[in-house]
Amino acid sequence: MQEKIKLTGDQSPVKKIQPVSGGDINQAYYVQTANHEYFVKTNQDVPADFFQIEADGLERIRNTETIAVPAVYHVDHDDADQELALIMEWVDGQPTEQTGKRLGEQLAAMHATDAGAQYGLDQRTYVGSLTQQNHWYDNWVDYYRDKRLRPQLDLGISNGRITGIRQTKLEYLLINLERFIPAKPRTSLLHGDLWGGNWLTGAHGQPYLIDPSVLYGDHLFELAFTELFGGFPAPFYQSYQSSFPLEDYYEDVKPLYQLFYLLVHLNLFGEAYGSSVDRILDHYSV
Repeated sequence: MQEKIKLTGDQSPVKKIQPVSGGDINQAYYVQTANHEYFVKTNQDVPADFFQIEADGLERIRNTETIAVPAVYHVDHDDADQELALIMEWVDGQPTEQTGKRLGEQLAAMHATDAGAQYGLDQRTYVGSLTQQNHWYDNWVDYYRDKRLRPQLDLGISNGRITGIRQTKLEYLLINLERFIPAKPRTSLLHGDLWGGNWLTGAHGQPYLIDPSVLYGDHLFELAFTELFGGFPAPFYQSYQSSFPLEDYYEDVKPLYQLFYLLVHLNLFGEAYGSSVDRILDHYSV
């Protein structure tokens, strides 16, 4: 760890290393040197660009100048068979009465930033341990079908978790997807994996976004995921709606946008998510 920290330019001795919660995939540590505090993630079993892609996503969000993300001090992206590390700013604080409101306002500001006219991304990303292939599309329906839902269908068929009636209904949905979601919604930069564990509070109650899997798409795709597993206070939704009013079709598309994340969880973690997938497929197969 001392050698990794030196790569940031901090030559002072490490005084403390403490394991902390960092997700299901990586090992994570609080590291204190004589000069600074760091959050360090390491992993030996991921592709060489795994942490570089995360750092790139943080930089895209930072460049919108709308919402805070941790500073990145060093990222490994070597091809050698070694333990990779991502070294970032240590963010620690207590939420205030304004934290949820600020999170909603600032996420809305990020989504409202001019993001061009295309959907998708120019590089692959990762959703958990799954590789998310991307490409630029002129049509949101095509991107969502070809790069989000269809790969999860194919993976589910190969691992035996999408078969029979479930497979038939999902294939039907893909054929008819343009009936249910807009082809040309406003393009927004999206965090892409915004569940309750991927935002935290820094000093003075400032919300921070972490662990992005960015893409450019319909901002309702992001909002739908925030509702799937909870973790966002009521003021978040109130202030978001005030800053960036939701389109009147949101409730119609919300289950369909949540479907992608439920398929990811089905493929990663198993049948515990199957009934939720089936309810959504039943709704759109009528």
